[in-house]
Amino acid sequence: MAQTESFCPTLRPETARDRCRTIREHLCRANLFGDPSAVSQQNVTSELQGATSWRISPCPFYLSSDQLQFFTDLGPQLLSFYRALNRLYHESVKGVQPAWVAGYLDQGKPDVLVQYSRMKRFRDALPAVIRPDVIPTQAGMVITELDSVPGGIGLTACLSAIYHDLDGDKLIGGRDGMIRGFARMLRSLQGRREGCMAIVVSEESKDYRPEMSWLAARFREEGLSAWCVEPREIRFTEEGLRLRIDAHEQPISVIYRFYELFDLLNIPKSELVQYAAKKGWVSVTPPYKPALEEKSAFALLHHPILRPFWEKELGADCLVHLSTIMPKTWLLDPAPLPAIATIPGLHVGGRAVAHWSGLETATQKDRHFVIKPSGFSSLAWGSRGVFIGHDMPQSAWVDAIRDVLASFPTTPYILQEFHKGKLFEMDYLDEDMRMIVRMSGRARLSPYYFVSDDKAELAGILATICPADKKILHGMKDAILVPCALRPD
Repeated sequence: MAQTESFCPTLRPETARDRCRTIREHLCRANLFGDPSAVSQQNVTSELQGATSWRISPCPFYLSSDQLQFFTDLGPQLLSFYRALNRLYHESVKGVQPAWVAGYLDQGKPDVLVQYSRMKRFRDALPAVIRPDVIPTQAGMVITELDSVPGGIGLTACLSAIYHDLDGDKLIGGRDGMIRGFARMLRSLQGRREGCMAIVVSEESKDYRPEMSWLAARFREEGLSAWCVEPREIRFTEEGLRLRIDAHEQPISVIYRFYELFDLLNIPKSELVQYAAKKGWVSVTPPYKPALEEKSAFALLHHPILRPFWEKELGADCLVHLSTIMPKTWLLDPAPLPAIATIPGLHVGGRAVAHWSGLETATQKDRHFVIKPSGFSSLAWGSRGVFIGHDMPQSAWVDAIRDVLASFPTTPYILQEFHKGKLFEMDYLDEDMRMIVRMSGRARLSPYYFVSDDKAELAGILATICPADKKILHGMKDAILVPCALRPD
């Protein structure tokens, strides 16, 4: 039987209920929490329609000092990984590294975007926000993926302030760590440019507009001119990009891109933003570099041919550590292998696999794999397009493998080892029963690192605890969402 860990301290039922109601009240006031069914029936603004709901816990998710050290060290390690991946891609383009590396990372991308991303001006540009999704398992922490355009920044910042003010828990990053970290990152990108910061949220990402609007308002309280806007609000001039605020126009110095690169054709004025960045009028992060947003990067880390490169760039210790916490991953390329070859490191039922059809006959016990789009696709975020091998009938598993292999030219998929999260017990307020109940669930921990002055610093961690029967861990109305704190002595 799986070991279950309890994370909520003993509170009087009345105290716990009052605390949950206070948290909900503050979230509603910030426009970050609401009943989606109620919202849809009202004539409300588009920002309010982005509000959602989840289960509210009276306490944060506690980490041990060793776990906190793990997350503190992880940021610089992942920044090193991004630097190395960026170098690997460019050296592959030049022929220094195998050409198939760039070929895989560019697969399915428009040529015009690929050429833009390779421009010398952007050669060293890396994402300024790093957020891995980390699953605590019985064997340790496991990173399932790196999110290049992560949601939850404003939500984590708001939750941190609320939980801190309740009883002063030792929250990771402190009360305002998320706000200060993000602001420090924006100022670092701004450099000597004059103007405001624009957090540009697309129509597809509109559900995240409330938290980004809340975040921008906090920046302005700190004296930073920052605004959450829609792409069409940006105005292009011969001098650069401008934004009209309170009947006055301001030049834009930094854009935080909260839209996906696969959606560029649907983003108003996206070409003008690209032109302004190319001219050096504005800094844009995450950069327009789709090669750095592919989940297949995990497959490259584990590829034996590339081990000397990773060892040189990361160092032996960092490589061993990342290879341990990043699951083995394979790009589902339908190209045939030579008769004497096998897929590196892939075994099913104790047998080496020489072609993908060998996965089709795997028993449910041997199908502890997850299949998901690698990156450049509308299915590659929000836990869409994901197949859990051991949670599917045999026929559906076979169909999934064949379908994703056929989609390789336009939408490459990856195969990844599935790691089951350990169980935790958390209390939450049941609104219908009006009482505190205990839930057994599995956690996804999302640490946020902001990069400034070439350093990645931990600013906060959001915990999403999903009911134990859920295989895919993501934000849902049945999940508990709380910030992480250092466990009291």
